[in-house]
Amino acid sequence: MVDIVDELDLRILALLKEDSRAPYTQMAEVLKLSEGAVRQRVKRLIQSGRIRRFTAEMASDNPRAIVLVSTSSFVPSSKAAEKISKIPGVESVVEVAGQYDISAVVSGGDIRSVNESIDAIREVEGVQRTNTLFVLRRW
Repeated sequence: MVDIVDELDLRILALLKEDSRAPYTQMAEVLKLSEGAVRQRVKRLIQSGRIRRFTAEMASDNPRAIVLVSTSSFVPSSKAAEKISKIPGVESVVEVAGQYDISAVVSGGDIRSVNESIDAIREVEGVQRTNTLFVLRRW
């Protein structure tokens, strides 16, 4: 069975992305639907895997860095990415196409802790080199 996402689902996803705590009644008002219809659509989006989780994004002035990682062809990048994702301070990890194989977002209470996380990334088997971009400002 193919999961079909229509324009209404995309609008629901956009509302949830903006505020994952938005009440169904509020979303229903914006979308001109019943609360039950919104609830059912969100339930279906969860069951289909389109929505994997609801998270909290905390406001923080803590240092953050984007670490671009090149991996060896002898170690699958997925294995390196999985190990990197378990390092303390690593917020998110994605595999990417292009000059680099993996991108990780690292944060910490201070620069020292961010550097420790980056050093740990460099020690992961298969990591050949990294390029670190410290975040100056976030919108």
